[in-house]
Amino acid sequence: MPAISPQRMRDRYDAILAAATRVFADKGYSSASITDIAQAADVSDGLIYKYFENKRDLLENVLKSFYERIIADLEPKVSTARGFEDKLYLLVSEHLQVFVADIDLCRLFISEVRTASDYRGSLIQQLNRRYTSILIKIVDAAIADGEIRSDIDPRLVRDMLFGAIEHSSWRHINGGKSLDVPRVARAMTDVLVNGLAIRTRRRA
Repeated sequence: MPAISPQRMRDRYDAILAAATRVFADKGYSSASITDIAQAADVSDGLIYKYFENKRDLLENVLKSFYERIIADLEPKVSTARGFEDKLYLLVSEHLQVFVADIDLCRLFISEVRTASDYRGSLIQQLNRRYTSILIKIVDAAIADGEIRSDIDPRLVRDMLFGAIEHSSWRHINGGKSLDVPRVARAMTDVLVNGLAIRTRRRA
């Protein structure tokens, strides 16, 4: 039997990963099976196990691909934006747009993956922290540049902002209601910027 070329192996890997993404998004992680994914990829169950250890490995690779894509898209944009407010608005609007463009994967992450008992310490949690660290770096830089107060805890800002984004996006994710990305992004940015701004003390 002739050896399979590296390109052919890569094509099979990509096809299985794309199928897993569709199946997980459609059925959820718990309800999806290797057989479902094999059928969607038009391959045998056994072939999947030549590329992935199990369903959990598939999920991790699906989310790894997802996070790498959105990080690669966001980091250059943030690096070219000027000032804390512009960087913050860009991050918020881009993150909200992820909820619009990848609604099924976002629902999967929030409702199943993050609440699973094996989430803490997992590769998926590490990827999420890598993504949210972009905001922490923005806040750290703004503190260093004197744009916001030095007593601000960047991790608190991270928790507040991403929590607010998730809460605002949930009706869109779960109920299909439209999400006005520019309006919500501007409102969240204004709240944070005004709350974090350095205040000049009034003279007596």
